[in-house]
Parts: sequence; structure tokens; C-alpha cells
Amino acid sequence: MKAMILAAGLGTRLRPLTNDRPKALVELAGRTLLEITLARLHAAGVAEVIVNTHHYSGLVEEFLNTHTQPGLRIEISNEPILLDTGGGLKNAAWFFNDNQPFILHNVDILSTIDLAAMLRFHTERGALATLAVQNRTTSRYLLFDESGQLCGRRAGIYGTTELVRPTTNPQALAFSGIHILSPKIFPLLTETGAFSIIDAYLRLTAAGHTIAAFRAD
Repeated sequence: MKAMILAAGLGTRLRPLTNDRPKALVELAGRTLLEITLARLHAAGVAEVIVNTHHYSGLVEEFLNTHTQPGLRIEISNEPILLDTGGGLKNAAWFFNDNQPFILHNVDILSTIDLAAMLRFHTERGALATLAVQNRTTSRYLLFDESGQLCGRRAGIYGTTELVRPTTNPQALAFSGIHILSPKIFPLLTETGAFSIIDAYLRLTAAGHTIAAFRAD
């Protein structure tokens, strides 16, 4: 199985820790966030990973060259211009050439979410993308209909609601930064340059594609 780690961000919310390093190399209990994420993916059966970089990209490459994991192939997708989550994924499309579902994982997510169960759910639903979500407080909610299909988003508890598919009782859930995607999504990503993958998901679900919620409470 393959995966992509989103590690190109500027890490502004972790300053001053990220003043001299990328967020991916911030340490927790003596291990970098990148190292923790790689180990988590490898334990879930991932054998090939691509990591996108931008902020202090040379430090990430140096780290990966000196911290290799047996049985894990790692590629780097450097972004001289930051491409956001959607643009970064689209830029790495060449890596996902085996027609199999893959994991998209933010580097700053620490979780015990059952990735194998999430993959089974994704396959059973025949989804274009499956998003790990939870019922918790957040500043940015995704909205899902009764069948667990993405239908909109909302800023905060009382913010403006954007619905892209009709539903009578949308449920607001917090996205956990872990996706499973079908490579069939790549020809559908018509956006160019830097763009948010969430914006693309909303456009695709409005067009009738299945963007599903995996409850990871």
C-alpha cells in the first residue's frame, strides 16, 4: 500500500518551534512528527511513501536520508511554491500508479485511528475519498448527510453554513486530517496551482461523487 504525508506547511501555529525547522521535524518525546507518522503508516501495511516538502525542505531530505526504515520506500515531492493540500496531492499523482487506494496523512496528526478498518470501509463504500471524522469541537466543521456523505462545511459552531448537496439535517463533524483516496480522483482534479483538497471534495460531492465519513470517535 502507498501513502502521502503532507509535510510542506510553514508550521506557523507551532512557532517558535518552527523558526529553524519544518513542522515535520518538531520532536515529541524524542521523536520527530515525521518519524512518528512514518512508523504509524508502516505498521498499517504501507510500503511506499511520498512526502511533500517546502519549508526547510533540505532538512527533511537530510533527515530521511539518515533515518531510513527497512522495508519502506520513501520519495520526496519538493514544492518550490507552496501548493496547499490539493495542489500538493495533484503534484504527486505520478507516484500513485498502481490503481490501488492510498492514504493521505497530515504530518502533525497523532492518532490511534484503525487505518485497516478505514481502508475496509472505503472499499466497501466504493468511495472516491473517505475522511476520518469525529464528533468534537473544532473551528472548521465538515457537514455530512444521513448516509455519511459529505454535503457541506461550516466555520465554527455558529458560523456560515455552505451546503453543496441538499439535506434536511446535516451533521457537523471534525475532520482528523487522515484520508483514504482512490487514484480515480486524479483526472477529476481540474483545479490548477495551489488549492485546498477540501474545496475539491466539495465540488466533487456536489457532482455526485462519494466523499464518505469514517467515524473515528
